[in-house]
Amino acid sequence: MTEKVLVLDIDGTLTNTQKEITPATKQAIRTILQKGHKVILASGRPTPGMHRYEQELKLDQYGGYLLSFNGARIIECRTGEIIYQRILPLSIIPGIYRFTKEHGCGLITYFGDNVISAYEPDEYVLLENRVNGMPIKVVDNFKEYVDFDINKCLITVEPELAEEYEKELREKYGDIVSVYRSEPFYIEIMPKNVDKATSLEQMLKVIGQTRENTICCGDGFNDISMVRYAGIGVAMGNAQPVLKEVADYITGTNDNDGLVQVIDTFIMNA
Repeated sequence: MTEKVLVLDIDGTLTNTQKEITPATKQAIRTILQKGHKVILASGRPTPGMHRYEQELKLDQYGGYLLSFNGARIIECRTGEIIYQRILPLSIIPGIYRFTKEHGCGLITYFGDNVISAYEPDEYVLLENRVNGMPIKVVDNFKEYVDFDINKCLITVEPELAEEYEKELREKYGDIVSVYRSEPFYIEIMPKNVDKATSLEQMLKVIGQTRENTICCGDGFNDISMVRYAGIGVAMGNAQPVLKEVADYITGTNDNDGLVQVIDTFIMNA
């Protein structure tokens, strides 16, 4: 048996629209874990926001990994050890804060189990709170408060303005940080040259695997790099059109157990 590495985005990929792992998907993943294949959860979520799914799939028992913050941190589930991490330069914070204040955007980062918000939460910050189950702490002076290591900042913006603001931010700060959208209303500010593919490459070296044996599944803008990188890149049926264009295979939607189809086709019956 050739050991495979299955890399899964969470929202819109592993989970359905109710943010749940369906019984059929959960069983299919547990089956391949029991057969010795590896599973990595790769998400833009902060690490605490991934623990629920780590526990459901028993990744601590089977030796899985969490690739959080779009790749800025990788944790081994069995030990909780951080095996790879990249942080943002704190020098970027005043400029990002000023941009969001001038444009009426939301701005958050993360510390421990808390979401740290520069302003009163908008609907998209509240969504981040609900999805991750992390309490929001609104601070008076974000640019002074954030004096600790952070893996990313998240800017929230109305979808019709996101592409324009993403471009502006990239022109201003693209030489020192990475700027891209993970959802139509989220703009990620990440350490330079950090994305899911870059971190996955480091991860595969740690576990002694290759990209040829890797299957990456996603649905969003921030999954493009890893879907391109993978031996087999999979777009969910509900994926953004641009992701479907770069994928090797398009499976069913997240509400119709698209991952079961992937597991059956490329792992169980390969």
